[in-house]
Amino acid sequence: MISMSIVMEGYDVILINNFFAYPEFQKKYGSWYGEEIGYQVSGPWQTGLTMASTVGAIFGGLMNGYFASKYGYRWVMIGAMFFLNCFIFVVFFAHSAAMLLVGQILCGLSWGVFATLSPAYASEVCPTNLRGYMTTYVNLCWATGQLIAAGVLRGCLSIEGEMAYRIPFAIQWLWPVPLMVVSYLAPESPWFLVRKDRLEDARRSIERLSGNKTQDQINAQLAMMVHTTKVESGVTSGVTYLDCFKGIDRRRTEICCIAFAGQVMSGSSFAYTPTYFFTTAGMRTANAFELSLGAKGMAFIGTVLSWWLITNWGRRAIYVTGIGALTVILFIIGILDVSAGEKGLWPSGGLCVFWLFIYSLTIGPITYSVISETSSVRLRPLTVVLSRNAYQLVNIVSQVLQTYMMNPTEWNLRGKAGFFWAGTAGIIFVWSYFRLPECKGRTYEELDMLFAREIPARDFSKAHVDAYEEASDHVEDVMEATPRKEEL
Repeated sequence: MISMSIVMEGYDVILINNFFAYPEFQKKYGSWYGEEIGYQVSGPWQTGLTMASTVGAIFGGLMNGYFASKYGYRWVMIGAMFFLNCFIFVVFFAHSAAMLLVGQILCGLSWGVFATLSPAYASEVCPTNLRGYMTTYVNLCWATGQLIAAGVLRGCLSIEGEMAYRIPFAIQWLWPVPLMVVSYLAPESPWFLVRKDRLEDARRSIERLSGNKTQDQINAQLAMMVHTTKVESGVTSGVTYLDCFKGIDRRRTEICCIAFAGQVMSGSSFAYTPTYFFTTAGMRTANAFELSLGAKGMAFIGTVLSWWLITNWGRRAIYVTGIGALTVILFIIGILDVSAGEKGLWPSGGLCVFWLFIYSLTIGPITYSVISETSSVRLRPLTVVLSRNAYQLVNIVSQVLQTYMMNPTEWNLRGKAGFFWAGTAGIIFVWSYFRLPECKGRTYEELDMLFAREIPARDFSKAHVDAYEEASDHVEDVMEATPRKEEL
């Protein structure tokens, strides 16, 4: 349920980019550029408003890395929800672009927490066989939020006056309070409790999460957690961001950061929210938003189907195949713009919908599994934050470039931008083929052993390790260190 915060984030973050194609928003925060172009938010202001939440999310993610390691996932989530409830007032009542920019930065602080906390929490409370489903469920929540946003935006398009864009902002107030209650009632991660040496609290958390497991099974699971934490403590002596770049964790951090940044370099700034691109290229505003609504529906379907892929394919195969397909689609969009001009607008729109379907089927959801499984347990909150911030930093550059590529008062490249994003996606394709390991079906201790042995990425799926054989000696120690349930 805590991953449901991503529904809220998915809804929130696409509003601004879609508002650039909103007539009432353009009148309020834009300028008049003559009859041919009409009202437009200038390139610099588009860049600032687009980047504002990203800047806030970077700092929010960094704060989450510290506070989640110290206070746990639940209380950090509750605090972030409380502050978001307050920050929404700023964007709702913004009377100028500058005030809206400040509001977006403040909201971004909370969004950065949600984006980094939810995947880490989901990966730690799920059993190994469900871990891939639950971490990719994060992307389903994201797609759900964006589908809701697309519907709201289309529904409010015909409203005259400032309420056309204020109503979508106001709907954000529906989320925080219910999610604060859910976060309070949810169990804390047993991995966090083990790291804090609160073994009895960890036992209770395992009991809540495990259902009908016997005491011996709970002891064995707790022993594995204690042993894994001890093994990782021997490799990383402290919990600081610098430790993520030491020893074998440097490789794990590289994989997490580049895999996450690959979502941006796959062309998401161009094809994920193409509403503004289509309106500036000549499509009617209503048609552009209807196409966006259909695209978000395909994203939802793609994410649901990705669960079948996760069962039958490995993480590496899904990522490599997906990014390869996205590269080809972007290249075709560029060709259509050069060869067909406005006649290729609807075919390009169909390709953008197909791009979003493939993205949501492959690298969109699977990236959350990659970063949650590849990072070490002891450094997971910090590694997830670093990977999310790598995503955000690349996203800043991406949004600046995309704004100037699309804005009719700037470069006005339209579909030709597909060539550029096909190039960046191709770079990620090559990297993933040589550097992305297969983590499917591996326990966290098995992954620790594989990374410690420096197994090449393409050999991960074939390597043999037996983590439980090493951990079995520690079960008796844990049973003696914690009282049995009947003794309490």
